[in-house]
Amino acid sequence: MTIELKSTRFAQGLHFGEGPRIRDGQLWCSDMHAQRVVRFDDSGRMDPVLEVSNDPSGLGWLPDGDLLVVSMRDRRLLRWRDGHTSVHANLFDLAPWHCNDMVVDATGRAYVGNFGFDLPAGAKPTTTNLICVEPDGSARTVADELMFPNGTVITPDGRTLIVAETFASRLTAFDIGADGNLTNRRLWATMPKGAVPDGICLDQGGGVWVASPTTNDCLRVVEGGEVSHRIAFDRGAFACILADNTLYTLTCGDSRPEFCRAHQTGCVEVAEAPYAAAGWP
Repeated sequence: MTIELKSTRFAQGLHFGEGPRIRDGQLWCSDMHAQRVVRFDDSGRMDPVLEVSNDPSGLGWLPDGDLLVVSMRDRRLLRWRDGHTSVHANLFDLAPWHCNDMVVDATGRAYVGNFGFDLPAGAKPTTTNLICVEPDGSARTVADELMFPNGTVITPDGRTLIVAETFASRLTAFDIGADGNLTNRRLWATMPKGAVPDGICLDQGGGVWVASPTTNDCLRVVEGGEVSHRIAFDRGAFACILADNTLYTLTCGDSRPEFCRAHQTGCVEVAEAPYAAAGWP
């Protein structure tokens, strides 16, 4: 039996929110189609932090406090601190198409997904790779044959990575080696009919919260595919993150850049979750 939860609105006015993260108790996210990274105070007031001209997506922090930001269209991983932005890694030769979401572990190792094909132009979907970026900026492919690797989480023990394969409607797990390489690929969960996994986050009960834009909801999925909890929205849900027991979900009326810039329907919804946050991000 799936338990239905209710949400309330925390903030609005985003063009299109992606990559939500919690830092020092504050919610951060990429406002992708406004080409900026923003953060929110406790009242929901939005504060722009930095501009990313090639569209920001995944966010994460290095152990020294520097912020990493995926720059999508030029396929770079940027590093930001105190108003200064530099290139942490150039992924253009590794990523076949635009870079996307990312998870950064406790050591500063980042795992970055990419589209793999020209989605906005309606190209035929094709599989792609997952890229590992070491703290020194060196990068390599650690998994391939993934269908649009998107939201990604790492378990609290640092031994398992779970990635959302959006266009395959599934969550896929890997073992993480001491060197950061991925092995033992396996199916973690298949999404319910009609749902696709976009952004995801992990809780202390071992469940993965999955934002599904096609079904306008956020689902808590356990290994094997059972849906234990659901939050319904009146628009697409694109990403989510837990702060203790509070689940933040980024929603929007559309994902097309022109629509998002014209209407700014992106919102942040909040709900009380049954388990607190776990792992990374």
